[in-house]
Amino acid sequence: MFRFSLLLLAAALVLLAGCTSAKRSDGLTATLNRYGSTVRWGDFQTAEQFVDPKYREEHPMTSLEASRYAQLRVTAYDDGSGPTPSGENEATQVVQIGLTNINTQAERMIVDKQIWHYDAEKNRWWLMSGLPNVNPQ
Repeated sequence: MFRFSLLLLAAALVLLAGCTSAKRSDGLTATLNRYGSTVRWGDFQTAEQFVDPKYREEHPMTSLEASRYAQLRVTAYDDGSGPTPSGENEATQVVQIGLTNINTQAERMIVDKQIWHYDAEKNRWWLMSGLPNVNPQ
């Protein structure tokens, strides 16, 4: 009877761990979908709310950066094959973003290498790499 109880407890723990992992994965998918949709609409001020608060504090958006984002229309957002796990609570995603300058109508593509981290305390994913760098290269 004792062995059966231990076996049942072990099985319950494995199932619970699997549910937690699935919930975290579903949370990442939902977060990436919301973030991608926000960027597709060119709403970079709202997209900034996905960025880790510590990163935002250390790298506040300047008025110059805000004006650069305001000059752009997002014409494409391709997340390729989606996120790749890079640790227990971390994922990376490489996205190609098409941009058109609304003043000059010049089109270009940028590559945004996103790093996402899961905050277990707040039960949410944070973008650790900041908003896409849209500075003309």
